Amino acid sequence: MQDVEAGDSSRKRLKPGERKLQILQAMALMLEQESEKVTTAGLAARLQVSEAALYRHFASKAQMYEGLLEFIEQTIFGLINQIDAEADPAAQKARSIVLMLLNFAETNPGMTRVLTGEALSYENLRLQQRVNQLLDRTEASLRQCLKLGLADASPAAHALLDPALQASLAMGFVQGRWLRFSKTGFRARPSESADVIAAALFP
Repeated sequence: MQDVEAGDSSRKRLKPGERKLQILQAMALMLEQESEKVTTAGLAARLQVSEAALYRHFASKAQMYEGLLEFIEQTIFGLINQIDAEADPAAQKARSIVLMLLNFAETNPGMTRVLTGEALSYENLRLQQRVNQLLDRTEASLRQCLKLGLADASPAAHALLDPALQASLAMGFVQGRWLRFSKTGFRARPSESADVIAAALFP
């Protein structure tokens, strides 16, 4: 989600929906650049509009966060569907999903603070519940991918590889990398040596 130069665009007549996108872009950038709680006053100042102007497009700040979560969900699950559609072996698909999740965070640092819950600490509880559901769905996608891969595997492989355990370990790794990325001010890259670790998780 790339930033928009607020000063220039605010002087232009925006098409329907453009202002909403501009607000979400500015919010994502604030989450990336500021460690403290994002406020509507700060967001309005960045966009050079009044707080009332924000509320003409979103009923509340929670609804703004929901807009960011919708972008995250559409992106992540759209990419998971693309990976699932490939003819690769199940283990390769699982590795691709893990690497995609790490690269998504690296490309969208501000969104990482939403995924870790850091940005939602003082917000409506339903936002964290929605993040939890997103994580559960992602883990379920990994688990299902691995289960399908076991269909043609040998009995020995069934004994060694537990899809539920593998998916749980993978998500623990991903969330740990996301958290480290956020806590280090986005210096510790989530993708660092991730391909080696993903290969160990899904041999």
